Amino acid sequence: MNHIPMEKEINGDGYYVKLVIDPFNKRVRMDDHLGNITLCLKEADEAMLKIGAEKLIVKARQEYFKELILAGFVFEASIDKYFFGSDCCFFAKYYQNERRNSINWKEEDEILTRVLSLSSVEQRKQLPLGYTIRKANRADAEELARLYQRVFEIYPVPMNDPEYVKKCIENDAVFYVCLFKEKIVSAASAEVNSHYHNAEITDCATLPEHRQFGIMKHLICELEKYLAAQQIFCVYSIARALSYGINAAFYSLDYTYRGRLANNCYIFDKLEDMNIWVKNIL
Repeated sequence: MNHIPMEKEINGDGYYVKLVIDPFNKRVRMDDHLGNITLCLKEADEAMLKIGAEKLIVKARQEYFKELILAGFVFEASIDKYFFGSDCCFFAKYYQNERRNSINWKEEDEILTRVLSLSSVEQRKQLPLGYTIRKANRADAEELARLYQRVFEIYPVPMNDPEYVKKCIENDAVFYVCLFKEKIVSAASAEVNSHYHNAEITDCATLPEHRQFGIMKHLICELEKYLAAQQIFCVYSIARALSYGINAAFYSLDYTYRGRLANNCYIFDKLEDMNIWVKNIL
């Protein structure tokens, strides 16, 4: 099955909606909407039925909170100042009971409790001798694809495909990489939405043998510097709820927890719940 989600923009009579149709993850996401919310949801529902999707996600402006609750949606998380200073609320509607029920929720709560009990001030380790960080370019696509292939058995998008990685770099994604002996051992990216001045920190991956050095925090900090220079002020990440390490990394860098998306996407060998972390960097 093709991993690449399809974007669809619809300008209707009295409304506009942008959908991301994602058969691989069996979901449809409404990324943007204006005007009549009922008609926007109708378009999303039709897209759901066409691909037999199990979860509909709506990234809604906060003023639609009550309308979405009345329409049977569940509030899952939020992102501060996502829409050019206005908050975004994540709502979900589940079309299958199995997709709604998460078997790891209690364990993820325990991980989150451990993370939130950490000291909020943590000295970041210096990058060890022999490691360097730089911004990636198109020529790194092959090596980045190999990194993601090694780290993730399954991933929501085809990061193991060099051509897909190259297209990401050519479009709105910015990658920073960490090298050891001139080989990429860790990487992270930011998907930039220039229109709304936000960015998602994503595609965080480090080879197992290099994970003890706190490299990911350095990469995230470099991405933040780049984003601040581009007048991107809302930065967020959607992190695996079962990963203590990545959640602890965001918490220690002053990101704030804003909720959990149930059975959100396929990573490794199963559907996983994802935590949302948010930071205002300007």
